[in-house]
Amino acid sequence: MTNDMPERPSPRPAATRRIPFAIGAVLIGTAIGFAGVYGIGGLKRNATGDTACRPAVDLARKLAPLAHGEVAALTMATTPLRLPDLTFEGADGKPRKLSDWRGRTVLLNLWATWCVPCRKEMPALESLQAKLGGPDFEVVAVNIDTRDPEKPKNFLKEANLSRLAYFSDQKAKIFQDLKGIGRALGMPTSVLLDGRGCEIATIAGPAEWDSEDAIKLITAALKPVAAGL
Repeated sequence: MTNDMPERPSPRPAATRRIPFAIGAVLIGTAIGFAGVYGIGGLKRNATGDTACRPAVDLARKLAPLAHGEVAALTMATTPLRLPDLTFEGADGKPRKLSDWRGRTVLLNLWATWCVPCRKEMPALESLQAKLGGPDFEVVAVNIDTRDPEKPKNFLKEANLSRLAYFSDQKAKIFQDLKGIGRALGMPTSVLLDGRGCEIATIAGPAEWDSEDAIKLITAALKPVAAGL
């Protein structure tokens, strides 16, 4: 499915609306001329891996039986991969790096107001942060709107999404960096990372992150963190 309405006013999302898994995703094109189509599964895997990330692959293998129902579209890591130290900005405009969250499990999410599935997914991410957010886990949702910097802030305010910290990358470089390692095929894109910044799972497309299935999987992913592993 395509999404050819990049800068229309964003409708307020309904928190109770179900989010389909197999709808079109929005791919980043030339000069942010966006068209959408989902690629579920088939994520490109690196031939080599960071040996320090082997525990993340072992964890992904243990979590695989939980990747069903509302999170069935997750692709579990099979090759050790540490994500690049991605950079973006906080709400105060100061630079942030992915490594700022070392020691914590992170659900890294890329979203934009022009991406309809992204807007629909945000309430679920908000709810997930409310339920599990804390010293061991955080949803790091990075906005990649490249035009009006106030638009995504207004969207979050109007939708009453206050649990999610605001992060942004107005050049959308973070998307290109993830695309370069085969982890960003469309929008939204989410990557579940362990405390070392290693990939546990990736999904191209939205998910019901506040569902029982998602809560069980992420709670299980947090056990190694709680144990100091």
